Amino acid sequence: MSWAALPSTAAWSHRGAQTGFEVAWFAAADGGAIVTGCTAATDERGAWAVDYEIRVDGAWRTRAARVRGRSAGGIRTVELTTNGNGRWAVDGAPARHLDGCVDIDLESSAVTNTLPVHRLDLRPGERGASPAAWVRAADLAVERLDQDYLSVGDRSFDYAAPSEDFTARLVYDDAGLVLEYPGIATRSA
Repeated sequence: MSWAALPSTAAWSHRGAQTGFEVAWFAAADGGAIVTGCTAATDERGAWAVDYEIRVDGAWRTRAARVRGRSAGGIRTVELTTNGNGRWAVDGAPARHLDGCVDIDLESSAVTNTLPVHRLDLRPGERGASPAAWVRAADLAVERLDQDYLSVGDRSFDYAAPSEDFTARLVYDDAGLVLEYPGIATRSA
């Protein structure tokens, strides 16, 4: 599937699992892209804010991310790096629990679902696995999240995260940004 160029910015209203707002900016860099953004929201854990910068290469593989969060528990920063082939480091230390992960997924963000659909390049009826380094919103804990995307055509994908017992049909725009993420977020700009 071919995608249009990313806009310079996008925004989402978060409703359901969390209530808040997210803004992201996109820039080309080193043959890939840099995605920067922030989300401020509340959920059952309280209020939190997360700022992020994610670097992807020309094949849409995550190469590095810096995530900074603030919650009632304080301020925390986590830095992730990867060789693009499934070997990760978290704050400079090898993270073997993330072996095989190619993408990053931020619990606080709708934009990170852009990365796997670009990288997998699925045609209607095709399915692709997208194991991800998953960064939690409130405490920035980094876990493994196995995910699966099935292209159903019309720029829509059936998404599943089995360990979270979560499935949804995600609808994307022509640039590959989520328009509708049921129970999570809706694109607002």
